[in-house]
Amino acid sequence: MEYKIPESLKKEHQELHAELVRATQEKGKIGEAAQAVAELLHPHFVKEEEYALPPLGLLSHLAAGKIIPAMEKVLMLTDVLKTGLHLMLEEHKAIVAALNTLAEIAKKENREEYVLFAKKLILHARTEEEVLYPAAILIGEYLKPKLNR
Repeated sequence: MEYKIPESLKKEHQELHAELVRATQEKGKIGEAAQAVAELLHPHFVKEEEYALPPLGLLSHLAAGKIIPAMEKVLMLTDVLKTGLHLMLEEHKAIVAALNTLAEIAKKENREEYVLFAKKLILHARTEEEVLYPAAILIGEYLKPKLNR
């Protein structure tokens, strides 16, 4: 069974990435601050797409009561996330700090679009911390007894 990131989350990541790319192409302090965000964010997004978000693709199946033995493979992903959650959260702290710097610079330069972008990405990080990561971990914890693991 293949575990796919829900399309809505995938699209949101793509849009955030595209906005960040535009910001990194700005001249001066905004571009430099955006580049600092990008350097922190890229490896983090890779981890999310590798193991933190794919388990969420099972939510609709689980909500419908559909559990099959092939779902056992998702436990590797949820265990990696559970074990490394503290690192993901630490990365968020660094990313949010860099985004706050970007927002401050953008505000001083009257570039409201980048202030709004930074706020949007900070909210995205909070959603991951408060909803998405816990949900992915719960998928694994829910499946373990159902699959006799």
